[in-house]
Amino acid sequence: MDLALARTFLAIADSRSFQRAAERLHVTQTAVSARVRTLEELLGRPLFVRNKAGAVLTPAGEQFMPHARTFVQVWERARQQVAVPEGRRAVLALGCEISLWHPLLPRWLARMRERAPDLALRCIVGPSQELLDQVAGGVLDVAIAYAPQQRPGLRLELLIEERLVMVTSQPGLRTPVPADYVNVDWGPEFEAQHGLAFPQLSNAPVQAGLGPLGLEYVLTAGGTGYFRQEVVRPHIEAGRLHRVPETPEFLYPAYAVYAAGVESAPLREALEGLRETADSERRMGDPLPANPGKKPSRRVPKT
Repeated sequence: MDLALARTFLAIADSRSFQRAAERLHVTQTAVSARVRTLEELLGRPLFVRNKAGAVLTPAGEQFMPHARTFVQVWERARQQVAVPEGRRAVLALGCEISLWHPLLPRWLARMRERAPDLALRCIVGPSQELLDQVAGGVLDVAIAYAPQQRPGLRLELLIEERLVMVTSQPGLRTPVPADYVNVDWGPEFEAQHGLAFPQLSNAPVQAGLGPLGLEYVLTAGGTGYFRQEVVRPHIEAGRLHRVPETPEFLYPAYAVYAAGVESAPLREALEGLRETADSERRMGDPLPANPGKKPSRRVPKT
């Protein structure tokens, strides 16, 4: 079977849309339809039912799903193993969502160098959806993502349940000022809860799509916003930032995502390293000065 046919099938099954699959694969929708027809002719069964809502797998498509996923994963792992650098026994590929890479990823890399020095490590940082696609396709062994959607064939493991806290560059500030507020996009759940708690801050003059960008702006130009507790901790301890008292905290969970049923030694070592790194962060990360009576808002992964 052609690898492109399997990738196309998986892209449609994951997105439930021929059009979104074409965008993801960077080909035309006509090419996607042609590949599906070819695959259906090879298998002798229809794989999708197209309707107004998109594309739904047929019973034959459901049966073919694990085989297509395994086919792509086996190919990608074979390709990576052939490219193993001299003196290394295997390649371990890990991806991390942009807002989560620091400080977890550098600490994990240092830990892996100690516990598995004969592993070659390949790390990328990118959007959650792309990382999950690459885990599903076998390009990545594991991804670290915030509240990822559950997908068939992928396993989610909670690593860290970090907090988003409101900090400011202005000592003594007790009420956020809309004109100086930086509204960071921490996802739709945060946006909904934040909007309920601070409706006056929804149209802040500065909107940041990435936490590190918003934090750098606050440190450079001044202002107030919500950021990850462990990232702002050193700035608070150094007096550059200050907690805004009596403001709610929001949970920001990080998950390890990997293919179900894969039991390779490098993956087990990588996951153990992530667990140890996460445990170490939890031990070091005692809560910052608390806001009396304020409990963190619950966050749940999207399903």
